[in-house]
Amino acid sequence: MSNWKVIERAGVRDVLGEGALWCARDNAFYWVDILAPALNRLALSTMQVERWDMPEPLGWVVVHVDGGLVGGFRSGIAPITVDPELVVGPRKAIEAHLPGNRMNDGKTDATGAIWCGTMDMGETQASGSLYRIGPQGDMSIIDIGYIVPNGPTFSPCNRWLYHTDSGRRTIYRFALEDGRAQKDGVFAVFDEDDGFPDGMTTDADGFVWIAHWDGGRISRYSPDGVRVRTIELPARRITNIAFAGENHDRMFVTSASIGLDATEFDGALFEVDCGTAGLATIPYPGPVT
Repeated sequence: MSNWKVIERAGVRDVLGEGALWCARDNAFYWVDILAPALNRLALSTMQVERWDMPEPLGWVVVHVDGGLVGGFRSGIAPITVDPELVVGPRKAIEAHLPGNRMNDGKTDATGAIWCGTMDMGETQASGSLYRIGPQGDMSIIDIGYIVPNGPTFSPCNRWLYHTDSGRRTIYRFALEDGRAQKDGVFAVFDEDDGFPDGMTTDADGFVWIAHWDGGRISRYSPDGVRVRTIELPARRITNIAFAGENHDRMFVTSASIGLDATEFDGALFEVDCGTAGLATIPYPGPVT
């Protein structure tokens, strides 16, 4: 018996599913299709999926404390509301001096600060950076030189940040203190048979779950970087992972169909029975524009 199932949505498949997000306020799981571009929402009460077209590539969404979402678009960050109708606010530019870059992945930490990465759209230049947008809206560059930034995810104590450069098959660990991050070294490295490390999440025990792009699976790593479990999935390009539900014990996994002669599974959304629970999603409290 498999420990995964596909969430049905009338044959729709994502080009590049990413940005997995649990929103307790909406009792819903959100995720993006970066290149469609689109925003998806799965209502856990009905298991029905809604999908909204976006004006430009959308790399991530986070919950805003005052309602709605904040999205990381190609040209910057902006507020997004979908109820009662879709409204995307003006974008606040992040890298106006790098028109070939876009946002890729982002998430809030235990303080509500947003950590997000940028990358070259063509994936050829190491022009990406890791940013922190603080709870008061202050923004700082944490690290530079990324080809394809992914993650991030945080330890339950919020003392450690894990962040990936998929292009280098490397996951890094950073020590966190008072909004600052110091690179602590390499957490894990994928070999060619693993594919590329993509999106990540952390469970309540402090273990890190990593999606395998071109690896067709997700893996669980101990806090000291040892792989302890693997769950195979039928999609080849697994992209992101998040825990959802009232008890944070429902795992959802996104995937991509880009560059493939797609099967029914490539670009699908999966629910995986992994037997563990995750952490609460902390809304972003700061200004957007």
